[in-house]
Amino acid sequence: MEYVKFGNTGMEVSRLCLGAMGFGDPNSGFHEWVLEEAESMKVIKKALDLGINFFDTANVYSYGASERVLGKALNQYANRDEIVVATKLFTTMKKNVPNSGGLSRKEIFHQIDASLERLGMDYVDLYIIHRWDYKTPIEETMEALHDLVKSGKVRYIGASAMFAWQFAKAQAVADKHGWTKFVSMQNHLNLLYREEEREMLPLCEDQKIAVTPYSPLASGRLTRDWSAQTKRFELDKMAMSKYDTTADQDHIIVARVAEIAERRGVERVQVALAWLLQKEAVVAPIIGATKESHLTNAIPALDLVLTEAEVEFLEEPYVPHKVVGHQ
Repeated sequence: MEYVKFGNTGMEVSRLCLGAMGFGDPNSGFHEWVLEEAESMKVIKKALDLGINFFDTANVYSYGASERVLGKALNQYANRDEIVVATKLFTTMKKNVPNSGGLSRKEIFHQIDASLERLGMDYVDLYIIHRWDYKTPIEETMEALHDLVKSGKVRYIGASAMFAWQFAKAQAVADKHGWTKFVSMQNHLNLLYREEEREMLPLCEDQKIAVTPYSPLASGRLTRDWSAQTKRFELDKMAMSKYDTTADQDHIIVARVAEIAERRGVERVQVALAWLLQKEAVVAPIIGATKESHLTNAIPALDLVLTEAEVEFLEEPYVPHKVVGHQ
């Protein structure tokens, strides 16, 4: 396993991050395809055995069950000082009640305490705002996050899925007031969705922001023929909304991933991840593994270096896509 500095910080993370959206409770009403506790813990243990020290979850994943399972596994199998734990907030946790969801000072303070309790931890290494809150002044949000850092409950703060102007505005507000700034951007980026290359990636490269792409394998679509369906492929409505409308064009890119993989004698997942890892700003793609094999197949990507010609071959068929993930 390789370890690198997390953007412009002194913290070290593995070059692959284990995403925990697939762990928790399939009966929670969040996603039907997620693993229950026993199977989840096996995958988390395997990640640790492989040297992965970076783990990402969110309060809304299985409505808290993901944090509970991840915390239980990490507290059982890992040393807290050696791992990096990230969680997120924004999405409503209770429907049709006031002060649920968003990024108000009240909600931020409430949700960090709830997340820490579920994780069984005293602090998180990275606290991420899951989306931009159009209903709360960004000054209120940034000051509250700064206060969490100063309280010791949070080590660093990050952002996810927003427009570049919003991210720049948040950073400017923090800088103006001497508050803690974001150190990371968790955005939607893979060979089938590259809209982030227009504004967000250049901004992150310039500011030395750690980019941790989610959905790096396009919910598995880059790893196999689309005719080879899985339970998640059939049930994941979120993934369908991201990729089904551009399936005809995206098939061409998937075929090119398969061609390079066959030529190189490697797995398709390794080609897709190697394409991401060659980008300057990308620190650690977030892999939503639900099988131990997903992890063991991904690790060799760290040693796969694509040629300029291969990168061009993979990128050439891409056409502009509708923005997905933020609005």
